[in-house]
Amino acid sequence: MTRSTQLQASVHEPAGALPPSGISPFWRTIGALLRNPLALTGLIIVGLLVLVALIAPLVAPQNPYDLGQLDIMDGRLAPGSESMTGMTYLLGTDDQGRDLFSAILYGLRTSILVGIVSAAIALLIGAGIGLISAYAGGRTDAVLMRIVDIQLSFPAILIALILLAVLGQGVDKIIIALVVTQWAYYARTVRGSALVESKRAYIDAARSMALPDRRVIIRHILPNCLPPLIVVATMRVAYAIMLEATLSFLGIGLPVTEPSLGLLISNGFDYMMSGDYWISVFPGLTLLLLIVGINLIGDALRDILNPRREG
Repeated sequence: MTRSTQLQASVHEPAGALPPSGISPFWRTIGALLRNPLALTGLIIVGLLVLVALIAPLVAPQNPYDLGQLDIMDGRLAPGSESMTGMTYLLGTDDQGRDLFSAILYGLRTSILVGIVSAAIALLIGAGIGLISAYAGGRTDAVLMRIVDIQLSFPAILIALILLAVLGQGVDKIIIALVVTQWAYYARTVRGSALVESKRAYIDAARSMALPDRRVIIRHILPNCLPPLIVVATMRVAYAIMLEATLSFLGIGLPVTEPSLGLLISNGFDYMMSGDYWISVFPGLTLLLLIVGINLIGDALRDILNPRREG
């Protein structure tokens, strides 16, 4: 084998890479998740919640944010109650006469949308900054990481509160706030992995072949940074959903005209002491199930994608 052939082989087969097994890494990961009882539980929980959120307009008895369908006389009805029009409220109603089951389905749509979109945008921004920082090194790395350190030194909720106070309420505004509070976590994660990969022999081989920096970063470094990035992204989706619910509970996240699990919990908080527990408890349990399901998947991915795990 000539030296040129050896260099080309080094570029395409990173040091420490597992031998091909005929099955793509994606399907190997899916198979490992399905064999893990806790991960399978998380997948079922999240899958069902995402499904009912997607088909909410088809299964919800009413549009809870269409004022024409609400009747204030049906306010704070207990679960299983029936209205004067013959409509049965499976989970009861809130103080505005809104069917709580319908409101939870619509609120679930918003929470999942905000969590996934904000995490995806933050991932793209953070991963790009982390890759540039690790590959460029020197002053560029120092400046970018000091910005990351400053970002991480402030509590995420404080940054989100300040941004929403300036930007106002709305789905787009809260997505911006969540992106700003999360991108630094991805940048730090990717930079750490990229620094390790950039010192490997296959990267030296790629550089010696005068490959463009962009190709080296995207084709060779980034794929080997994906395992920890996927784990962090999964966890940050859950965190984004929780932070959105917290902000909406405080009354500064989404407006009252937008469905949100956090807003539903907030609406029923004042009635907890009077015995109308369902207004807050059922949205709270839905939020808890969603967060637990995502975290179960994230914990399993962390074990599966950990290169130092046994087996």
